[in-house]
Formats: sequence, structure tokens, C-alpha cells
Amino acid sequence: MITTDFVPGSPCWLDLGSRDIPATAAFYSTVFDWEFKPFGDEAGDYGLFRTDGKTVAGVGPLTEEGARPAWMIYFRTTDARATAQAAEQAGGTVRVAPTDAGEYGSMAQLTDPQGGQFAVWQPGETEGGFEHADAPGSLCWTELYTTDAAGAKEFYGALFGWTTSDMPLPGGGGTYFLLTPAGQGEERMHGGLMELSSDDLSLNGGKPYWHPVFATADCDATVARVTAGGGSVQMGPEDAEGVGRLAVCLDPAGADFVVLTPVEDAKG
Repeated sequence: MITTDFVPGSPCWLDLGSRDIPATAAFYSTVFDWEFKPFGDEAGDYGLFRTDGKTVAGVGPLTEEGARPAWMIYFRTTDARATAQAAEQAGGTVRVAPTDAGEYGSMAQLTDPQGGQFAVWQPGETEGGFEHADAPGSLCWTELYTTDAAGAKEFYGALFGWTTSDMPLPGGGGTYFLLTPAGQGEERMHGGLMELSSDDLSLNGGKPYWHPVFATADCDATVARVTAGGGSVQMGPEDAEGVGRLAVCLDPAGADFVVLTPVEDAKG
């Protein structure tokens, strides 16, 4: 369960790199009824997505050469510089060096040894982070597709202290590894990782990648909004036993995300 009571290693923020922010804002407003609040030129055209007056995510221009439009997931840390150094020592790389954001905090963007990109956020005087989670129209899960599950578990376990538990996939489809922040119970489980071949990761040129899962009260209705808004569906909607009804979607620019009606809501 993702909450706004952030602990070290838990997801605390996510934002989307976009080549056309007005078009991106219009699409997600259609899909999730999000309101877009731009910061203006002084913030590099960065803006916030909000629902019911609460911030759920951010969006800004792509800043890395050759990068594809994609969601970036940030994990809480007490020391962004130390985490960046630890990532390098564990075989990862630092794409964006630790950067101060004034009173708000510090961030760094990193890549794991297999190629999965993620970020870390160290809060400053203000807590920061998303204000709404685990509810329709907000983040409810994070997921890593990787070419080396054992290597990924070792890296993130060393970096964040995450614990993992195994969940066999139906039909002999392999194993899904559930992720929990260090020292937390299963109720704080925040994501999962699964191993795929590079051929199954064509969306990212064969390299591993993280993506967000957004909760919705009606998966099929949300998918209809995705396609009506110019997006597409990679998989689903389909029922996942014990999880709910879900679909893997792409926005019009190709950024991937999942929509999920959790099993309790799906039964309703």
C-alpha cells in the first residue's frame, strides 16, 4: 500500500517528462480528471497534476538528450548525496547529480546496474511529495520490468534495504517479487519487479524500466478514455487473480502506465 506517510525507500513522488506539456496535460486530464497547475517559465514549464485539491504528480519538459517520454518514480531518502554515492558503489550510475531545490529538498536521478532509471528525493524544510495515493486517480503501486531480477533485488536491497517476497505467476509465468520498505510490514508493500527478456522490453529499447500503476474505480471506462484521448493499450483490460482488473497503457507520446481497479473495487 502506498501512502503519504513517507518512510526511507518508499515512493514519494513521480513526474512525467514530456515534449508537449499542454498536450500531455490535456490527455491526463481526460483520463483521470486531473487538473493541471503550471508553475510558469521560472520553473522551466514544470507543473503539477492535482485531483480534489491534492497533488498527485508532476510534469515537465524532457531534459536528457535522447530520452523517451516516460514516468519517473522518486523514492524517499534521508541523504540524496549518500544514496547517489551508494548507487555508484553498487554498480549503478548517476544521471543527474544531487541537486538542491532550496527549502523543498534535494534530488538525484539514478540508473540501476541493469539500466532501470529512477530518482531519489530528500525532503527539506517542507515534507514534499504527492498528497494523494492509493485511491482512484492516484499512484497505488510501482513496478520494475528488468532483465535480471536477482541483480535488481540485490541492488535495491543494498540501496534502500527493501525486503522482497515471492509470488508465483499463474500458468507458470515465472515469479513476481513484491517490494516492501526496510523495517515495514506487508501493509506498506509498495511495488514489485519481474524478469523479462530484452525482447519483451522493446518499448525502452530492450532496457529495464519502472512504471507507475494508477488506481481507478472502473478499469474499462478508464481504458476507453485512454483510447479516446489518443493513447493506446498494450495489454488488457484483464482480470488478475487476487489483484484486480488492469490494463497496460501508453499515452499519445508513448509513456507507459498501468490502470488498476483493485480486487475489492472490481468485485463491487
